[in-house]
Amino acid sequence: MGKWLHNSTLIFVIGLGLGVGSTYFQWDLLRAYAQDRYADLQNFTKVLNLVQQYYVEPVDVHKLIYGAIKGMLRELDPHTSFMPPDLFKDFESETSGEFGGLGIEISIQNGILTIISPIEDTPAWEAGIKPGDKVIAVDGTSTKGLSLVEASQLMRGKRGSKTVLTVVRDGEDDPRDIKIVRGNVKIKSVKTTDLEDGYAYIRLTSFIENTAKDLDTALGDLNAKMPLRGLILDLRRNPGGLLDQAIKVSDTFLKDGIIVSTMGRDASNKEVVNASKRGKNTDYPIILLMNEYSASASEIVAGALQDNQRAIVMGQKSFGKGSVQHVIKLGDGSGLKLTIARYYTPSGKSIQAEGITPDVELDEVDNEAFHKAIVKKQASREKDMAGHLLGEKEKEKEKDKEKEKEKERLLRETHESEKDSKDSKDSKDSKESKDAKGKGASSGSGRGKGTGAWWKEDFKKNEPKSSKDKLLAEDYEVYEAYNYLKAMKLLKPKAVK
Repeated sequence: MGKWLHNSTLIFVIGLGLGVGSTYFQWDLLRAYAQDRYADLQNFTKVLNLVQQYYVEPVDVHKLIYGAIKGMLRELDPHTSFMPPDLFKDFESETSGEFGGLGIEISIQNGILTIISPIEDTPAWEAGIKPGDKVIAVDGTSTKGLSLVEASQLMRGKRGSKTVLTVVRDGEDDPRDIKIVRGNVKIKSVKTTDLEDGYAYIRLTSFIENTAKDLDTALGDLNAKMPLRGLILDLRRNPGGLLDQAIKVSDTFLKDGIIVSTMGRDASNKEVVNASKRGKNTDYPIILLMNEYSASASEIVAGALQDNQRAIVMGQKSFGKGSVQHVIKLGDGSGLKLTIARYYTPSGKSIQAEGITPDVELDEVDNEAFHKAIVKKQASREKDMAGHLLGEKEKEKEKDKEKEKEKERLLRETHESEKDSKDSKDSKDSKESKDAKGKGASSGSGRGKGTGAWWKEDFKKNEPKSSKDKLLAEDYEVYEAYNYLKAMKLLKPKAVK
């Protein structure tokens, strides 16, 4: 009934546009189109019947129809796919943020199954899977020619079961086998580090349900400590996710302006989304980090903040996925993920297959080498020299230490004076005995240190202690963004358009 209603409506609209005199002509066209489509379906039904009757082995008709649907959608784009009931159930759980599996985002690039990003703190992440890894086999089965859905099915399994991904990594001639134990994947999409003095770092690993809500909570907690003066928003290796969450995240930082617009063949898929003017975090500078693995929803946020001059984008050009998918649950529990529109940044730019160009390009640097350089740099300053002349701040710290020691001494004396003299004496004797043992142990340890690898302990002193220092010492791009952010606050330049 719905089908006929749809056709009748189409005829009516065409009649309005071209005049009553052309209605019969349009009906002839539509009837011819319907007949052609019916002929195609007749061919499909005929082939299905022939296979069912004469194929050498018994066939599962249900499975054949699912296969036909998958084959049909494969003629479209890599992001349009059909999901059988079991796979669709897994898909629904993934967007909620907790599921069983490996914890990777995948894509088909140049016909090869490619890792967009391992999800942080998941089995794949811990096993050493890297963005850009080309998966050529799963448990010995080649991935050549597989669709995304087929590849996903191949990698799925029960929690606790093992799988082996054979990957080719950039810069390496030979493939490597990576063993992974499937586990419970619980995504924490918002991660924060307080950079102190009103600066903060927030990493969004993906856009799932409640990402925007969790971001608001994180920003509220940071502002409660000290009003924010600047933020590093890290979207590197973020493969995207839910469109509504990307819009809400963008809205958090904008006073007004367009966030994103979408345009498809159907009028219902043409939409312009504006900021709600309820953004609570609109008055401090933002550095947004992205790289070639920042895709989809990440690019929406980057484009919205860049085009509205709300953030300076740093890093490398993004992935370039500028299409919108609509997920439709079908009657038997299966699902269809269908590309329905392209999206555009506020300036009207489509980033499909193009990506977003950063305002400030940063070269990719080996973070391990960077960390070693930072530690070495920190170990070669005046303050690290034995017996150096104290600086003013060091003098103040020394004074504070002396005050604390004096305070502890007075408290100890007061406590001891309140005790019975005999108990006090026993306590004193016991304390002296323990101190003597402690000194002896310390002395012995010192002699051992003198003959052993004493320099290792000294090197450890130069290792970063706080989460802030650790982050800045281990991530070159965050280090650069932090310095840029502080310079922006000093000079107060206009945001780069």
